[in-house]
Amino acid sequence: MAISTVGVIGLGTMGAGIAEVISRNGYSVIAIENSTAALEHGRGTLEASTARAVKRAKLTEQERSALLDRITFTTDMPALASADLVIEAVSESLELKKAIFAEVDAITPPHAILATNTSSLSVTDIAVATGRPANVVGIHFFNPAPVLSFVEIVRTVVTSQEIVDEAVAFARTLGKEPVVIGDRAGFIANALLFGYLNHAVSMFESKYASREDIDDAMRLGCGYPMGPLMLLDLIGLDTAYEILDTMYKQGRDRLHAPSPILKQLVTAGLKGRKTGRGFYTYEAPGSPVVVDAVDTEAIELGPTREIASVGVVGSGTMASGIAEVFAKAGMDVVLVARSGDKAAQALSRIEASLDKAVSKEKMTQEERDAALERVRGTSSLRELSYADLVVEAVVEDLEVKKALFVELDRTCKPGAILATTTSSLPVIDLAVVTKRPQDVVGLHFFNPAAVMKLVEVVRTVSTSDEVVDTAIAVCRALGKHPVTCGDRAGFIVNALLFPYLNDAVRMLEANYSSANDIDLAMKKGCGYPMGPFELLDVVGLDVSYAIQRTLYLEFREPGFAPAPRLEHLVTAGYLGRKTGRGFRDYVN
Repeated sequence: MAISTVGVIGLGTMGAGIAEVISRNGYSVIAIENSTAALEHGRGTLEASTARAVKRAKLTEQERSALLDRITFTTDMPALASADLVIEAVSESLELKKAIFAEVDAITPPHAILATNTSSLSVTDIAVATGRPANVVGIHFFNPAPVLSFVEIVRTVVTSQEIVDEAVAFARTLGKEPVVIGDRAGFIANALLFGYLNHAVSMFESKYASREDIDDAMRLGCGYPMGPLMLLDLIGLDTAYEILDTMYKQGRDRLHAPSPILKQLVTAGLKGRKTGRGFYTYEAPGSPVVVDAVDTEAIELGPTREIASVGVVGSGTMASGIAEVFAKAGMDVVLVARSGDKAAQALSRIEASLDKAVSKEKMTQEERDAALERVRGTSSLRELSYADLVVEAVVEDLEVKKALFVELDRTCKPGAILATTTSSLPVIDLAVVTKRPQDVVGLHFFNPAAVMKLVEVVRTVSTSDEVVDTAIAVCRALGKHPVTCGDRAGFIVNALLFPYLNDAVRMLEANYSSANDIDLAMKKGCGYPMGPFELLDVVGLDVSYAIQRTLYLEFREPGFAPAPRLEHLVTAGYLGRKTGRGFRDYVN
């Protein structure tokens, strides 16, 4: 069937974007709203969006005029009598959608495809409201529809293959990358995204970390385009609540039960950007400009200790990267390794990294030479006796780290701060083996330390305010962005990241979709730099399994239990890129 005329019902942000992208690709569009006021608002949205496209040289003025001319704006549902495809994009109410589909079914010709843009509701439940459920399919666009190239094509158990094929072909004519999936709550992207978002809300609600630190941690630590709380404001807290509630009712996964604060904000009318206030307050309804954000870099600190000399214990990639960062910031660094050879290897790694920075014009030859002169290697912990700060970056083994902290406590001078760069182990377990628990803090750098700006500053119940403020000041001096949090498994980033990765593995185990399609969904639909399986293979499945197991043992949340597939791959020795095989095979 050749599709030439497309109906779009609902001209909110999503519907207007869908109408724009369809018209932009040469189709005639019948745009429907339920009132004149709503219709004019939708028309205004389209006109503003296309005007921005002209300003950014994405469209010419002639193309914009032709695009708008191809759209017929009306409140008259019978106008859909000539449509070959109708896409519904109204609010996430099952009863409302069913009523619309029943009405459209009576109006449109028998060959017409009836599609819903629902992000979480059952397409099957919507389809049975018509007399032609075989012609009903989900076509789930992502916001903003004119920009994001991913589309989920959702088939029910009764959707005909011909209709699925036509929906896929249509999406491709729009320049989209479609993935066909079954009718399950949240589909791919939202099923993974909203569990993560809900977890971030719970973290904020418990006052574990500030909204700015949670958002900054995920942007800077994972490369996400937007932090979870600001993303929820963009999506709309009412929409997020409905999606989570629907997912919970279908799957009964407690991790999808909406956090109470979400309902409270929605009930109070604080629905995010569209109302001018959600987790953040905005300049005006619909504005992206936040007016109450806290500049964490400007927060004044209390008394701090002077840090001039630094010790780094370890010889791996992380240890050498941390040593390099301190040296570039003008501090004298002693790097302690298990042997002289290991220390030499770490120094060679630092030298190679500095040479690379010079070749990329990130620093001068003089700066490189000065930084290298500030670092010396040794195999003796006694060399740390004069250090003001010691950062431990050895293997992620609690017993190994505890033994090291006993030695550091004996060796280091009074007042020296002892820090661990552990990514998941309890910092307090290291603090209590010393006679100075008030001087122990977590400084979780991210790999590669020389590049990544984020550092999680982890305070235990014993860490003094002076030590926390000193750690923050040190991070700022290094040109890093510190975020503070309590001593809880995973801290901020890993506590949010790894349950999401684990959910992706469970989705694969259930044969709901392939690793390639799941990765595509999260990269193209959510703007993530890597899909979950790409990332798992890079991190290392053994590392991922260990972190996930730590999270499960701390929180005792059934949903955090490591997915069996992950455990089986680790047992088989398939650890990702470093072994040549993980969720994918790699050519060394």
